[in-house]
Amino acid sequence: MKRILLGGNGRGQVVMDAAMGNRHGMIAGATGTGKTVTLQVLAEAYSRLGVPVFMADAKGDLSGIAKAGLTNAEIERRLQAIGIADFRFRENPTVFWDVFGRNGHPVRTTISDMGPLLLGHLLELNETQTGVLYSCFRLADDQGLLLLDLKDLRALLNWMADHAAELKSDYGHFSRASIGAIQRRLLVLEEQGAGDFFGEPAIQLEDFCRSDFSGNGVISLLDATELINKAPRLYAAFLLWLLSELFETLPEVGDADKPKLVLFFDEAHLLFDQAPKALLDKVEQVVRLVRSKGVGIYFISQSPLDIPEDVLGQLGLKIQHALRAFTPKDRKVIKAVAENFRENPTLETEKTIQELTTGEALVSVLNRDGSPSPVERVLMCPPGSRIGPLSEMERKEHIQRSPYHGRYEQAVDRESVYEILKNKAERMVAVAERQDIGSSYGRRGRNRQSVGEAMLKSAARSIGSQLGRQIIRGLLGSLLGGRR
Repeated sequence: MKRILLGGNGRGQVVMDAAMGNRHGMIAGATGTGKTVTLQVLAEAYSRLGVPVFMADAKGDLSGIAKAGLTNAEIERRLQAIGIADFRFRENPTVFWDVFGRNGHPVRTTISDMGPLLLGHLLELNETQTGVLYSCFRLADDQGLLLLDLKDLRALLNWMADHAAELKSDYGHFSRASIGAIQRRLLVLEEQGAGDFFGEPAIQLEDFCRSDFSGNGVISLLDATELINKAPRLYAAFLLWLLSELFETLPEVGDADKPKLVLFFDEAHLLFDQAPKALLDKVEQVVRLVRSKGVGIYFISQSPLDIPEDVLGQLGLKIQHALRAFTPKDRKVIKAVAENFRENPTLETEKTIQELTTGEALVSVLNRDGSPSPVERVLMCPPGSRIGPLSEMERKEHIQRSPYHGRYEQAVDRESVYEILKNKAERMVAVAERQDIGSSYGRRGRNRQSVGEAMLKSAARSIGSQLGRQIIRGLLGSLLGGRR
């Protein structure tokens, strides 16, 4: 039986059966109570068992997991108190990722892969606007068109606005106002940096599921500090997309002695804030079923109550660091958190939550029969890797030595919806110019162009710029060979 040592107390060590790792878990507690170190300890333990790990680093302090740690008085105290005799400091195989490509390898996916449900949530669309987005995706599927990046989506939406009457019978009614609202939300999203996320080469999920030559699971660390500050909804949408894609692509594995992959989602409340019911239902379903694929999900947040009840009920491992009661609302939260644990007759759970010191936690693990163990007060293990972030130089050196260095750095823009539209527009401009030259021989002394000709040629000259591309789409909406 493979086990993970979590910590200890006066009655002995507290361990978790690795076979229960795909039954998910929760790490909660107020800021500064030890959640990050606990997350680090769990990730290290899974890696040593050969389980790949994906972690979202929300605060920028987890990169030290790539380097061996150093001892100090607090670590020595914990080792002695827990009774760990064979502890040693060690580095962990780590790959750094970053949606913006600055603190790790770029992470991308395509508009088509994200899908209309998640994209609608990301754009904060209402029900009517989300319906237009579904029509847009259906149209692209029917016509065999690739929606790879934001300019593809904008191009197709503009074409739909120009051909709304023709499309109504097959794709429903949609107004220019709804499409305009979506376009404005896309501009906001692009300002937040989402243009870096949507495109190719798209991330290959198997790159998150690797082991090194020694059999240790590789830890994939997503630097999410800038992402959460600039675009928290994009952060949430990416994690939910990743979860859904793993569920759709990984094979069933049945019961195993350890998970195939574990995911740690920090700032977990962002995944569920203001999410529509359809999306929440999808997440709850995926969390329930993805464990059959050997995937364990661990949510990290200040309070377990940040997680929807239907999801919270599926989390087998519960690690609760200290919470403080400053207001009546705080006391209600602590009472509700205490009720989530299986009662221990020797422990006043509600009182103990407020008394925990840094590095201590209330812990309940899942037994082999699926029942939760009674809650225990536990001093958590110290990590074997560095506590705190790498320096900028250390991170750069690590990225350059990565086996994925150079694979994702260069963006690729192959022919898709926007390029098809651009080519059609350029051909139409060329035809119009030839017609204009031919007719000019019969114009005695005429030197002035019509307004339409001038606009067309001006659009052609500016087609290389973003503004020009938007003008071309507006004037020459003939993506699928419709109106002229």
